[in-house]
Amino acid sequence: MSEQDTGRRTEVITALTAAGRDSSAASVAFHSAVAAQQDLGATETKTLDLLQRHGALTAKELAEHSGLAPASVTGLVDRLERKGFVRRVKHPTDKRRVLVEPRPEKLAELAPLFEDWSREVHELYEEFTTEELATITRFLTGATARQRAATKRLTE
Repeated sequence: MSEQDTGRRTEVITALTAAGRDSSAASVAFHSAVAAQQDLGATETKTLDLLQRHGALTAKELAEHSGLAPASVTGLVDRLERKGFVRRVKHPTDKRRVLVEPRPEKLAELAPLFEDWSREVHELYEEFTTEELATITRFLTGATARQRAATKRLTE
């Protein structure tokens, strides 16, 4: 790699790192604003997102997916249940286990809060080729896996 290529790569990585940090901050701010609209905390909305994507989970699975301590998950589920967003149900095959199940009718109340953002992101997709989107997806998937691993190391 030439010195010029090395310099350009450094510039791009610096810009990418800054963009990632900006994206993270914007995501936290957006989810906090969504949460405030429903009298929820940001952790509560992210938990609802996990349940929406994965379906009913045990408290242990919620802890694993979220990186939260099991004791924190219990309080979190209690709050979400009181607010009507989830319910605890018996596991269909192991009656000793309890699943935390999202309540679709309550989750539907959140959908309008995401409509503008979702439309704008779909418009942004049109600015990229399929190959570019595949590269972005590969990068984000790799970065997310590394962040989950770092979270796990910090919480073990």
